[in-house]
Amino acid sequence: MNADLALQKAIYARLMGDEALTALAGGRIHDNVPGDTALPYIALGDNDMRDWPGGAEHRLALHVFSRGGGRAEAKAIMGAANAALHDAALTLEGHALINLRFLDATTRRERDGVTWRGTIRFRAVTEEIFDTP
Repeated sequence: MNADLALQKAIYARLMGDEALTALAGGRIHDNVPGDTALPYIALGDNDMRDWPGGAEHRLALHVFSRGGGRAEAKAIMGAANAALHDAALTLEGHALINLRFLDATTRRERDGVTWRGTIRFRAVTEEIFDTP
């Protein structure tokens, strides 16, 4: 498994396993968001992977969508996601997570005038694990 997919799986598992976060998001944490998903929810967003000496550097985003609770609800969910992921010791298949750090967060009102989107970004470094004979 490549490092990018291994990291995505570990992040998704951590988010789904965090009781505070799943309570805030109503258990709605998605990679591919179904069209009829109720708000609020979290979507795995854009990610980039670059070569790094001995491994890979990853930059990834999570998007939070909120309507009823507005910006405050989006920020609360983003805070819980940050608490779940920043400096987390995740186990990756075939790779070691060296670090996972918060980069930045933004909120903005969507064009419909009632939905808020929060975006929280992280940076991770992974290394491949080699089997030794």
